[in-house]
Amino acid sequence: MRRPGRKSTPEASARELALGLLARREHGRAELARKLAQRGFGVDEVEPTLDALESQGLLSEVRYVESYVRSRIDRGYGPLRILAELRQRGASEAAAREALALDAEAWRARARQYYQRHFSGPPADYRERARRWRHMQQRGFDADTLATVLDHEGDGDDD
Repeated sequence: MRRPGRKSTPEASARELALGLLARREHGRAELARKLAQRGFGVDEVEPTLDALESQGLLSEVRYVESYVRSRIDRGYGPLRILAELRQRGASEAAAREALALDAEAWRARARQYYQRHFSGPPADYRERARRWRHMQQRGFDADTLATVLDHEGDGDDD
């Protein structure tokens, strides 16, 4: 959707594509660089474009990580899974750890909310408890959080 008569340089095209992607949702630098490379732009075109977008505040690793973490927490994922996903996407490790820096009690509360939404009542036997444990572990919750949530499931305590 270029305007007629507009000069189309590779950098302008990379910028236009990057702005279009950023208009839909936040992206991390590595993710945006990968998408631009997939569309045929070289490193010599992508890097200056991303630098310019960062200097203008249009591309922010911190905003991307915070947005991603918030969306994954809302879907019931725990810190271990979210951190692994962010690493896979090439996000900044420091930004990821900062965004996930809730205290242990906050993560227990989130795990308990997800558990109560997903499972009804205490596990019937050891096999069912192990199945629930694995499910919660795959969601990204650590062993201490799981032990607390599953051990207190049958006591009627909703805190």
